[in-house]
Amino acid sequence: MTKDQFLDFCRGINGAETDQPFNEDFKTWVCRHGDSRKWFAAVMELDGKWFANLKCDPLEADFLRKAFKGVVPAYHMNKVHWNTVYLDSDVPDEEIRRMTLSSFNLTAGKKKKG
Repeated sequence: MTKDQFLDFCRGINGAETDQPFNEDFKTWVCRHGDSRKWFAAVMELDGKWFANLKCDPLEADFLRKAFKGVVPAYHMNKVHWNTVYLDSDVPDEEIRRMTLSSFNLTAGKKKKG
C-alpha cells in the first residue's frame, strides 16, 4: 500500500479527515476524527519508508508485532497502545485497512447518553 492509497482510505472513513498540522513539515499527515479532532493515525516517513502509527489494544499490538515484520512498537508514541505499521512491508493491505478501522474505533469519543 502506498502513502496516497492509505490516506485515500482514511479519507473514505465516515467522519474522518486528514491534515498536515506541523509547520514546515510537509511529509507528516494526521488522520483524525472530524468532530473531536482526535488522531487515529499519523503517517510519516523515516529513512525513505512510509509508515502509519495506529492505536491498538495492547494484547493485539503484541500479537501483530510477532506476526508481521512490518509492525513494530510505535515511533514517537505510546508503545503499549500504538503500533508503527510500515505500508510497504509484509503486512497485507486488507490487514492495514482492518487495523486502521480498529484504530478509528478505539479513538472515537464516547457517546453521550440522553
